[in-house]
Amino acid sequence: MNSLWFFDDVNLFNLLCPHKFKKYKNCHVFDGYKKNDYIYFEDDAANKIYLIEKGKVKIGYYAEDGKEIVKTILSKGELFGEKAILGEVTRNEFAQSVDNKTSICPIGVDTMHDLMRDNKTFSLKIYKFLGFRFKKLERRLQILLFKDARTRLMEFLMELCEEYGYDCEKTGNHIIVHPYTQKDIASLIGTSRPTLNTILNELKEEKIVDFDRKTITIFKNAS
Repeated sequence: MNSLWFFDDVNLFNLLCPHKFKKYKNCHVFDGYKKNDYIYFEDDAANKIYLIEKGKVKIGYYAEDGKEIVKTILSKGELFGEKAILGEVTRNEFAQSVDNKTSICPIGVDTMHDLMRDNKTFSLKIYKFLGFRFKKLERRLQILLFKDARTRLMEFLMELCEEYGYDCEKTGNHIIVHPYTQKDIASLIGTSRPTLNTILNELKEEKIVDFDRKTITIFKNAS
């Protein structure tokens, strides 16, 4: 299955990166990050957006008790820091490299506004992306507020299927190769890691899912 952030099979990086536009090609640069390096922190100035050329980036924030809350993990071709386009002045989240060789293309907000003004196709893709991301976040909030932990996990796994999954031709099972740790998944569905482990083991015993460190299988009859 294609990533949710690829529209019409077009990689956002390939569409939006300034090196595609002659006017901005000479001043276009990439920034490199190692694992656990921060691209930006909460309360930093929101004057750029970022495209991922390679690697993975974690987006999250810290609760009042210091607990890390992971909102999402993004990978090659995806965009983040996008609220700066809509007038956000300071960040309300952090962005952190997950890989040792993450490459990011930073784009100034003014440059992005110029590109959007001068290119209708470009502008439509940006607005489509923003609308889709907000819709996804709204859906996740509804799940967190109104559904129990087991249901939240199953719906999150269905979401992972759309982003990272494929169907095994031989068995018909859904195979998900994903970038999340169990700690990340627990945070994303609003539960504790022990509770997540309990639910996963129950689902495994019921032959609904199987899992290892980076792969989750949802059996055909379970979906």
